[in-house]
Amino acid sequence: MEHGTHHHHHRAPAPLHDGHGAPEVHAGHDHHAGHSVAMFRDKFWLSFVLTIPVIVWSQEVQHWLGYHAPEFPGSRFMPAVLGTAIFFYGGLVFLRGARGELAGRKPGMMTLISLAIVVAFGTSVAATFGLFQIEVWWELASLITIMVLGHWLEMRAISSARGALDALAAMLPDTVERIKGVETETVALSALRPGDIVLVRPGGRIPTDGAVVEGTADVDESMITGESRGISKGPGSRVIAGSVASGGSLQVRSEAVGEQTALSGIMRLVAAAQASGSRAQALADRAAAILFYVAVAAGAVTFAAWWLAGDSEKALIRAATVLIIACPHALGLAIPLVIAISTSTGARNGLLVKDRLALERARNLDMVIFDKTGTLTRGAPVIAEVAAAPGVTETELLAFAAAVEASSEHPVAMAITAEAKRRNIDLLKATEFEALAGRGAKAVVDGASVSVGGPRLLRESNVNVPPEIESAAASWASEGKTVFYAVADGRLLGAVAAEDQIRPESAQAVAELHELGIRVAMITGDSRAVAEPVARRIGIDEVAAEVLPADKAAAVKRFQDGGRKVAMVGDGVNDAPALATADVGIAIGAGTDVAIESAGIVLVRSDPRDVAGAIALSRATYRKMIENLVWATAYNLVAIPVAAGLFARWGLSLPMSVGAVAMSLSTIIVAANAQLLRGLKLQREPVS
Repeated sequence: MEHGTHHHHHRAPAPLHDGHGAPEVHAGHDHHAGHSVAMFRDKFWLSFVLTIPVIVWSQEVQHWLGYHAPEFPGSRFMPAVLGTAIFFYGGLVFLRGARGELAGRKPGMMTLISLAIVVAFGTSVAATFGLFQIEVWWELASLITIMVLGHWLEMRAISSARGALDALAAMLPDTVERIKGVETETVALSALRPGDIVLVRPGGRIPTDGAVVEGTADVDESMITGESRGISKGPGSRVIAGSVASGGSLQVRSEAVGEQTALSGIMRLVAAAQASGSRAQALADRAAAILFYVAVAAGAVTFAAWWLAGDSEKALIRAATVLIIACPHALGLAIPLVIAISTSTGARNGLLVKDRLALERARNLDMVIFDKTGTLTRGAPVIAEVAAAPGVTETELLAFAAAVEASSEHPVAMAITAEAKRRNIDLLKATEFEALAGRGAKAVVDGASVSVGGPRLLRESNVNVPPEIESAAASWASEGKTVFYAVADGRLLGAVAAEDQIRPESAQAVAELHELGIRVAMITGDSRAVAEPVARRIGIDEVAAEVLPADKAAAVKRFQDGGRKVAMVGDGVNDAPALATADVGIAIGAGTDVAIESAGIVLVRSDPRDVAGAIALSRATYRKMIENLVWATAYNLVAIPVAAGLFARWGLSLPMSVGAVAMSLSTIIVAANAQLLRGLKLQREPVS
């Protein structure tokens, strides 16, 4: 399907650029708004350096490890002074975040952390002034340091997933060479207007969607389509912004610039998908809120129980530990990270997820329906069979037929010329070409009057048809192929049969879906006679034939009967209502029309095998979300009672610092688990 043929350019959603080329994405993690990776990195290292002397000069640690730290005037107050510095330098971020959460009446992660460090700070200050025996400056310091480390890792993970967008933004050059008359001028990309002609030198990136005016080059479009082979482009070919020209320079007439290019469309989709909520995300937010209330309640009960038992010091320490342990850091990271990574992994593999929920639903599909033309087939005819009359060779037949058809624009005519070229047949010269309306074409070739056309031409020419050609033509027609005859000076040269070429990947795509336990159906406007053989060759389970474009959506509804979950795969031109009706709409061959509105997932390479890839991505993403949620929640449910001192009489208790370390470990495990998604192999090798 050539993309120039259907320019349904949709209004782009609100621009996601902030004017500096870098896309600005809504943080999946709003409590990090305005925080940068570098800030957390610096906070971590400085807090870490200050924490070491706090621990070394701490009375409790000295007592445990049996050493004496060097004494000097005021050394006794070193933990208190440095601990206070760490509290205000490292802890302030969390306190600000908590203020925001409480103002929005949505207590969550930041409120929990703040609660823990405020309690620890208060306890330590009281102890320093002699109100308590036990001080926990070293626990406060290590807790804040570890918390900041957790946040730094989290920010790094989120920003590396977002890096997919920055990488896309970097696909466009900053300046372009615009051709004015005979010379070129260098202008900023933003100054480029539709209609301008730009020069792209070998190895340069194409700055605009448009058409080649002059020059030929191989263009690498892999960043947009995932197609690894370079595609040769000449005058009239369409090119996509961000692709790279090699082996020649091109002059390109700009058609879409800035926000209108396919690349911007892709960036908008990736950004929208990463920002769009998913059901699992809502679940994580609810879990965080519940944990906050659980923690506060557990903390209060712990404090009351130990206080009534007459141990006021333990009461404070244990209550603080409970609050610290309850910080469900891992929970906050569990989902946004998986979403960000799965979206960018998909984009790298040519799967654009427009709607997160479509990706979540894809794991439960029972059936995938393909539109035949342009999806399972190439949508352009090829010559499938050739039969020459007795005394005529196939080469002669094709040479004469191709000579007549060389000037014709008809798809089958082009298929005949292409077949002659494929067989390296020398083209004969044709003169006096004439198109016969509804019958075919004729011309004078090599002194003979040759006409090429369908059965009607044959009837009108009154030529003698040898029985072997008659039977071949009848069997081709029954298979739904289009039969054309060539006649020279009243004598039949032979017949050729054209058919819509099945994509080489189609059979493999169906086999892969069967492996996933999914039935495959095909919708087509063709007659059953044409559709059945194609379905048999590809291995399709069910066929809906003779479906008019307007009835496709109704056909999809029929497949959904009985509660079946159905995906529809189409090229988006006349399939929009059907794509919207299906549980998951998958558009194939997005090219420049990335904004195929009705699809939830867009396969940028026109490869039906990517449907199985999308389902695999969906299943893996969901699995990671659930693993992370279970890990993050279960960990807290186990740790809180231990921290509360429920098992203290059996000698099982959890010091504050160990709680903090365990909590950060939990965060790291969740982050690492999400990163495993990057290794998902979705691309298939091209079928030659």
